[in-house]
Amino acid sequence: MAFLVRTRACCFVLAVACASGCSSHGGPHAQYLPAPSDKTVVGAGDIFTMQIVSEKDLPSEYQVASDGTVDLPYVHTIQVAGLEPQEIARVVRQKLIDGKILANPIVVVQVKEYRSRAVILLGQVVRPGSFPLTPGLTLMQAISLAGGLSQIANDDNVTLTRKLANGSTTTVTISVDAITEGHAPDVPLQAGDRVYVHERLF
Repeated sequence: MAFLVRTRACCFVLAVACASGCSSHGGPHAQYLPAPSDKTVVGAGDIFTMQIVSEKDLPSEYQVASDGTVDLPYVHTIQVAGLEPQEIARVVRQKLIDGKILANPIVVVQVKEYRSRAVILLGQVVRPGSFPLTPGLTLMQAISLAGGLSQIANDDNVTLTRKLANGSTTTVTISVDAITEGHAPDVPLQAGDRVYVHERLF
């Protein structure tokens, strides 16, 4: 099955052959899937790591509370919901300086798991449901988290629905076979993506 992916501006171009084959319908047709949103703000339940260079004995992993706050060494409770990782690092650094705790600290913050943001996998996967978005999560990784495809899954008919910036949605059909066989790259996911694996017709 022909399956081509190329990057054009901010869009993935997914060329997917129709289910009944290319010969009867004049060849594959192109579908456009906007690239994942690069918005990386944290929310309640998210887990991030924080390192203060030279302070090696401090805990490195933290979870955002339900009210959007987190308790951190030296600076105590701060509001982090809605902030990017680099913004959290700047806030912590400034508080360390203002409190005269450290003169010129280097603070590094990285999100480990976006539990406030998830992707949904339904249909013919072993464990359908909602899965937390981790940085760089792809379609194949998400399918693996769901236990893989079921025995009656149609590898060539996986639909992905994504919400666009203007509030509308778009749905594309993806061939998992093409990805696993190396004919197409894996597809990066974003929060809110809904994946449905269709059943194979016998």
